[in-house]
Amino acid sequence: MRIILVTGSGGAGRTTVAAATALAEARAGRRVLLVTEDADPLLGGDGGEGLRVLRPEPAGDFRREFLALQARSSAALDLLGAAPFEDAELTELPGSRQFALLRALRDAAEGGHDLAVVDLPPLAEALALLALPEQLRRYLRRLLPRERQAARALRPMLAQLAGVPMPAQWLYETTGRWEEELAAVQTVVDAPTTSVRLVLEPGPAAVRALRTARLGLALQRLALDSVVANRLLPADSEDPWLAGLTTQQHRHLAELRTASGLAGAVDELPHLGRDPRGPEDLVLLAPARRPAAVPDPVPAWSVEDRREEDGVLVWHIGLPGAVKEDLSLVRRGDELLLTVGAFRRNVPLPAALRRCTVTGAGLVEGDLRVRFTPDPGLWPRTP
Repeated sequence: MRIILVTGSGGAGRTTVAAATALAEARAGRRVLLVTEDADPLLGGDGGEGLRVLRPEPAGDFRREFLALQARSSAALDLLGAAPFEDAELTELPGSRQFALLRALRDAAEGGHDLAVVDLPPLAEALALLALPEQLRRYLRRLLPRERQAARALRPMLAQLAGVPMPAQWLYETTGRWEEELAAVQTVVDAPTTSVRLVLEPGPAAVRALRTARLGLALQRLALDSVVANRLLPADSEDPWLAGLTTQQHRHLAELRTASGLAGAVDELPHLGRDPRGPEDLVLLAPARRPAAVPDPVPAWSVEDRREEDGVLVWHIGLPGAVKEDLSLVRRGDELLLTVGAFRRNVPLPAALRRCTVTGAGLVEGDLRVRFTPDPGLWPRTP
């Protein structure tokens, strides 16, 4: 199953493009799921038998999760004398929308469709959302490692020795369930059949948004499916004012083509002169249908063995568009804390590099090259 994640600059029309993509694929005979909060009025219920719409429900999702957690921890709450909440008095907290969308993404992958089109938030929020499952799993592993759960039979004795209460079993069970759900979402995000479609309106900020997207996606190991240049003005207008705007817009469009590096995978969609009103308008706004293989492969991350030549191993990390001034590297245990501009990721080291020390790094045309020298005390000796 293929999954297309649609995001873009705020107000660039990503929801419209997501709905148009889903409708076009459904009318071409594919079983399509559209995950969106806002596109139903555009479709007007005319998606056909091949199109189903899944709407995330943050409020209902939050209430179900909170009440379930409250029920599992009822014994501890009773000891504290806490009064339980009822369904009717619960309102969603900040962050509920993101978690509801992640669950919808997981459900989309399990629905048995040929294609799922997911209408994501604007670019910065979307990149943070896609990084969230891995980040939360890392926090859970650090705060409540499984080794402590395995020692639950010793918990009463440890509590007496340490003088502090040990976490209850319900906490580990809840953590395990969260870990499973987050792992399922991360599997969907990391799948080679998942890619991102970026919607931009050609203008002064479009190229900057594209570079930000390519860098953020590369750090998360996600492929860029295509760039959609939306709301292009007609090139044959006789109105001098409109012709000037068109000339300016097409200049930014040429910059997008050059900066995309996608070998022509920039889809151009017209401005209708009004807001789209229904399915027939969406037909005019559908990007080109593409094969299952994405045109822009994820930049390679690979380990080069140069021990015979230089005595080092080199880890190549593809970061298109990165600049040296915005780059930071910190080795912490078996992880590399990698900061690129506004993005940060804790990257687990490949097994061979865990027995090495970092001895240098360099950035060459979007290829970050981190040099590792084998630690004689840890590296296996040859007879």
